[in-house]
This record gives sequence, structure tokens and C-alpha cells, in this order.
Amino acid sequence: MRKIWANLLTAGNLLVGVVALFLAVQGNFQLAALLVIIGMVVDGLDGTVARVLGTQSDFGRELDSLSDLVIFGVTPALILYISDLRTMGWVGMTIAAVFPLAGALRLARFNTQRGHTNYFIGLPTTAAGGILAAFTLYHGLLPGMVTPILSIVLSYLMISKARYPNFKKLGIPKATFVIIPVLAISVIPFFIMDKQAVAEGIFLLLAIYGTYGFLHDARAAWRRVEKVRRVMSKQD
Repeated sequence: MRKIWANLLTAGNLLVGVVALFLAVQGNFQLAALLVIIGMVVDGLDGTVARVLGTQSDFGRELDSLSDLVIFGVTPALILYISDLRTMGWVGMTIAAVFPLAGALRLARFNTQRGHTNYFIGLPTTAAGGILAAFTLYHGLLPGMVTPILSIVLSYLMISKARYPNFKKLGIPKATFVIIPVLAISVIPFFIMDKQAVAEGIFLLLAIYGTYGFLHDARAAWRRVEKVRRVMSKQD
């Protein structure tokens, strides 16, 4: 019986992603974005539950990847397209389509990689989808070109070789399974009173995480430029 719990969480997350798609089509971007953020919490729980119960399986990993592609790839892209990019014609359509494509490539690479247990190669699709969905809550407050640029940057970071910390490998005390539900219940009143403020706070935390890899990539590129410059100077 315990073998199905993690898979039920994953399947439930996939269902949440589909519902978020329907809401986005109906124009309810805020609630759709909030469901994606909720999906991030569930996505963290299903893998944790599988590890604690010792029920990890190839089936579970494949189901998790399919669920991630829907809720963190296709759904944020649709929210982005309908809310911001629809007026840009085929350019907006292309920008939106590239995001889930990058997410699929990121997930496929992750599923075939071995090693790198302490860090992720490329921005996790979960974080990228959460950032893009949460950014929708700033719709109308920033210049129109900010959102498509953000989508392009996130797409690049997913398929880049930037390293991101893997917090899942830090070790999870058993007490966490008591503390997390208590904290979640404590946050609910604030979430009900001001959904947007909570979601925007989550966006800022995710943006900091996403920026980490971007700076890592920029630093690595600068080192390569400096190396080429030193080689060229020696030849002179």
C-alpha cells in the first residue's frame, strides 16, 4: 500500500497542472499561477515521501517527469502566452513554445545523467516554471518586454550547464515531516488574506535561486574570455 503514496502525490500534481491550464484558458491567470506554486510544494513532497518509504522506482521517476513537464513547462508557457505574448503574433508564440521545449530537454538530460548528486546541471524545471508563473502576478506593473526576456533567460538557464544547489541532498530530519505541515497550516491564513503578496514573496526567493546559476554562468564565461586573452597576449 505504501508504494502508491508518492505516485498518488505525483498524479495529483499532474491533475493540478491540467486544472491550471483550464484556468489559464479562462483568463484566471492569478489562480493558475498560484496552482503552479502549490505544485512546487507537492513536487518536493512526492520525491521525499518515496525516499523515506523506500519506494523509489523507474515508473515513479517517469511519471514525475511527465507531471513536471505539464505543470512547470506547458502551464507557465500558456499563462505567459495568453496574458502577455498573444499580441506579439508568431514571435510571442515562438517565445512561449521555447519554454516547455527547454523544460523537456532539461528533464530528459536530468533523467539520463549520472552523478552530480550535490547539485543540478541547469536550472530545475520546477524552479523555472515557478518563477515564470509567479511573475504573472506582476502583470501590468512592469514594461511589456520584461516578461518575454525573462522567459528566454529561464529557457536558456534550464538547458545551460550552470550549477544549482540540490537541497534534496542536504539530508532531511524526520522532524521535518511534522514541522513542514505545521508551517504550511500557519501560512494558510496569510495566504487567504493576501494570495498575491505570498506568491510574490515566493517569486523573489525563486528569482534569487535562478540568479545564482546565471551569475555562475557569467563568471565561467568571463574566465574563458580571460584565458583566451592571456593566450593571445602571450602570442604577441
